Amino acid sequence: MTVPLLKTAFAMLLSLAIANVSAEEARHTAEKHKFNLPPSADLNYAIRAQQSGLQLSGNAVLKWNVVDNTYHIEAETRAMLVGKILDAKSDGSIDDFGLAPAVFAEKRFHKDPTTTAFNRDNKLISFSTNSDTYPIMGGEQDRTSAIWQLIAVARGAHSKFKEDSEWEFFVAGQHDAEEWSFKVERMESIRTPMGNMNAMHIVKAPPPNSKGQMVDIWLAPSLEWYPVRLRFTEPNGDYVEQTLEAVNKAGKPALQ
Repeated sequence: MTVPLLKTAFAMLLSLAIANVSAEEARHTAEKHKFNLPPSADLNYAIRAQQSGLQLSGNAVLKWNVVDNTYHIEAETRAMLVGKILDAKSDGSIDDFGLAPAVFAEKRFHKDPTTTAFNRDNKLISFSTNSDTYPIMGGEQDRTSAIWQLIAVARGAHSKFKEDSEWEFFVAGQHDAEEWSFKVERMESIRTPMGNMNAMHIVKAPPPNSKGQMVDIWLAPSLEWYPVRLRFTEPNGDYVEQTLEAVNKAGKPALQ
């Protein structure tokens, strides 16, 4: 190959590499939205689930706590006969984008625990399960914090939070990260042990050609936009559905 051809080939490869980086950065860039964090609360749920072919029922506790510029989320789901089927925690700070996770830890039924770290010093997301990393560019979430970031945006930008609107976040899981798109469906009446509530139904579907988790969320504007129902559906058909039973706000009696 002649020198001019080598230069041309190298230039094409460099151009492709730059294009790929630019595409990745564009995909990874988070948009800032107005946000308004909900009050700290413990949410108690009744659950029904299917895990590894078993039909299960039980309860879940979701603890949401904000102190100064830090947050803590803890979700624990237990089923009769088998015990704990999910334990997830997210800790971090509050920045200009909203929630800024530092550590996300998750333990699923019959699976090893995992940890996802958001290192703000070197601006990288890393995983305990592999050596992959993703750049931190602002607004990234984990699987547990993403729902609460969505709630904060719904509260802060509620005039834009309407049917057919879509809200995107870059979300890290147990071993990788991807774009999550939440689509606002419609206001629906949800029957709960606390009574019937009007709730906005929001759907997070897996990206095209992906076999990821599907999430259905129902947020109640009359109850601080807390989730009154959540349903997590795996590609193999396993699911966990949570329906709100009681809310205990910090320093206030429980609502039941």
